[in-house]
Amino acid sequence: MSAVSQAESRGAARAGGWSLIAAAIGFMAVFSYLAARFSYPDVLDGPAADVLPRLIALGSSGRAVWAIYAFLPLLLIPAGVGAYAALRDAAPNAMRAALAFSIVSAVSMLLGLARWPSVHWELARAYPAASPETRATIDAVFRGLNLYLGNYVGEFLGEVSLNAFFILSAVALVKAGQRVSGYVGLAVGVIGMVAAFRNATPAVGPIADINNYVLPLWLIALGVILLRARWVRAEVPAIA
Repeated sequence: MSAVSQAESRGAARAGGWSLIAAAIGFMAVFSYLAARFSYPDVLDGPAADVLPRLIALGSSGRAVWAIYAFLPLLLIPAGVGAYAALRDAAPNAMRAALAFSIVSAVSMLLGLARWPSVHWELARAYPAASPETRATIDAVFRGLNLYLGNYVGEFLGEVSLNAFFILSAVALVKAGQRVSGYVGLAVGVIGMVAAFRNATPAVGPIADINNYVLPLWLIALGVILLRARWVRAEVPAIA
């Protein structure tokens, strides 16, 4: 590998590492804000009559926080590129799939979260002056979007894809000789996969609670691994 290619790979790995760290910090910040101001995520199970007035009461600052939250998952794209650049020699096929899953996860989570500062916000603005018949329609649209964009796309598809990215990257870490980090990543990915089924069965609720804590920690840990990924790239001797 040329020196230029090595430098490009290291640059991509560092960009991916910082993206993961930024995503973790951003996730914890907005999650804490919404938990304190909006009773998130418990509020997601409420009807439109309860949730929409509370949403609009957040004001422009709250809407901005929701917008930031919606775009945070896009940091998974440079993270996927960085992980691929760092680990593709160890497990090329696994890392191609990991990169694809990181993109699917980013877009899915974006679509799921972006409904709050966009469609739901407009529903919340219209709700107070709406007639009883219109309110029933708004409630149906609200619940439908929560089910489709929230539960199916954002949470299930997004989280399954994210944890597939974690698991495949962990496999590559093990093959690269980083067994401790790899096995930890595998454990985090499995926990996240199980937690993704929390809307299908309440039995995985405790695992989902654990996942809320280990997810940002692993994002930071994987980010640090990518920042220190020089050990992965090795010069391949030319064949005469």
